[in-house]
Amino acid sequence: MRHTYKIKKPAKKLSHMSIYGTTQIHLRNPYVIALWSVVFPGFGHLLLNKYLRGFSLVLWELVINQMIKLNSAMVYSFIGEIDKAKEVLDVRYMHMYIPVYLFAIWDSYRSTVDMNHIYLLNEKDAAPVEKTVIKPFEINYLDKRKPIAAFLWSMTIPGVGQLYIHRIFSAFFTLVMTVVLIHFSHFIEGFHYLLIGDIQKSKSVLNMQWLLYLPSFYFFTIYDSYMNAVENNKLYDAEQKRHLRKYYQSKSFTIKKGVKVE
Repeated sequence: MRHTYKIKKPAKKLSHMSIYGTTQIHLRNPYVIALWSVVFPGFGHLLLNKYLRGFSLVLWELVINQMIKLNSAMVYSFIGEIDKAKEVLDVRYMHMYIPVYLFAIWDSYRSTVDMNHIYLLNEKDAAPVEKTVIKPFEINYLDKRKPIAAFLWSMTIPGVGQLYIHRIFSAFFTLVMTVVLIHFSHFIEGFHYLLIGDIQKSKSVLNMQWLLYLPSFYFFTIYDSYMNAVENNKLYDAEQKRHLRKYYQSKSFTIKKGVKVE
């Protein structure tokens, strides 16, 4: 008698849940990720959940930008004062900026393509994710969140929407950076004078070198919180489908193909 043994392939892990958040590999548009790296180096990697690389590139952008005064030069260029733009740039470090900037764009695009391949190859054999993680200082669990709620909360203060969907690393980093940028740009002070109609005073107190960072951080956190709320909901649906099939679907259940009628 010949015995046949079916070798069970080990399940591939495409998602991981911890007290700091839910990390997963899913399909992403490489061009969208690359465009966020164009907006601000490191943002594309943060969208891929590559936190160490993403945070390093964000901090590098802040440090080198401050050293060469790139934002100030951009402001002068926008208003047509080219000579002031040339004067404010520090050429000692200017050429250090371009290679890392281009690398961030290229690497985020390349990583997205690779991770999409990993997802497509292992989607059917993906291992189930742990649905509840309980630790002494934090609890995280897989459930459905409203993307529009994450979107609206992120519009109030950057990072709050990420807290709503339990992305602790991104939320903490974004909140700290928001406080730093608002402090040095004097944004709240300038906005106050603008509300009371003192436009000249508002312009005089603003620090444009620091102010130009704020739009990137603000709109990135809105996109990040909304997009990850949607993807977490998809993960929840997939795990629920897996659970129902395992415990409630009959082993003999099959879908028969119908006969095609001309």
